[in-house]
Amino acid sequence: MKMMAFPGESIESFEESYPDSILKLKHEFLDHPLMEIPSLLALSERLPASVIEHNIGALPIGIGQHDVPKHTATVRDTIDAIEENGSWVVLKNIELDPTYRALLHDVLSEVRPAVEAHTGPMLNLVGFIFISSPHSVTPFHSDPEYNILLQTRGEKTMTLYSGADESIIPAEFHEIYHTGGPRTVPWKDEYEGRGVAVTLCPGDAIYVPLKWPHYVKNGPEVSVSLSVTWRSRWSYGEADTRAFNKILRNFGIDPAPPRALPHYNVAKSTVWRALRKVGVRG
Repeated sequence: MKMMAFPGESIESFEESYPDSILKLKHEFLDHPLMEIPSLLALSERLPASVIEHNIGALPIGIGQHDVPKHTATVRDTIDAIEENGSWVVLKNIELDPTYRALLHDVLSEVRPAVEAHTGPMLNLVGFIFISSPHSVTPFHSDPEYNILLQTRGEKTMTLYSGADESIIPAEFHEIYHTGGPRTVPWKDEYEGRGVAVTLCPGDAIYVPLKWPHYVKNGPEVSVSLSVTWRSRWSYGEADTRAFNKILRNFGIDPAPPRALPHYNVAKSTVWRALRKVGVRG
């Protein structure tokens, strides 16, 4: 019998907030054996090296994706000494492992009815596990997925900004991102007081809407968290539209933004997919 991840009250709140509003939730996922360090060490050795990232944890909020200093230690050594080595590890695509794929699907099955009622079928279910030293920082960035982050060990504070605020994340950023650009959002100190800071302790979770930029600061202990993500037909159409808009902008046209839910972005999405098939990259 599978463990239930969320109490009924959290599911009800999620139904009311999805897909456009951040929401702090509770989860009942503490002490799960698959989230303990020995299990995560074993997972890191089963996953392909290409889906594991590990680097220095003491980073500026605004550092660029390609400027993050790489770690010289092995992944195993980094996780083994995570309490004192000032590092940050993410195990991506945990669904590549059958045991963790079952875990990911079990968690997401609990929110599936609410998700599908608003944005249709859940597509491309992907999981990430973050293992971080005390006081580590995840720099300012935006993600193309809908995301629920479950905190299972330690404490972290996530500071989030509206994905609709074009003074922070302009249309051009989306267009560059969806044609191969970085996911790190340029940071300005003037943003500091404009975000919503949400502190997560073990047993807390947070729903992060599509493309809401955010950064994360860990507390004084080792942090372990599980991120469960999905896409929708609308999110893929929005991404394709952004990519096509970059082409239009290259020709001096100021393109209309993607259509908001519940409308689909069929025309531009279809054209972009056709262009991509013949090698156009924006």
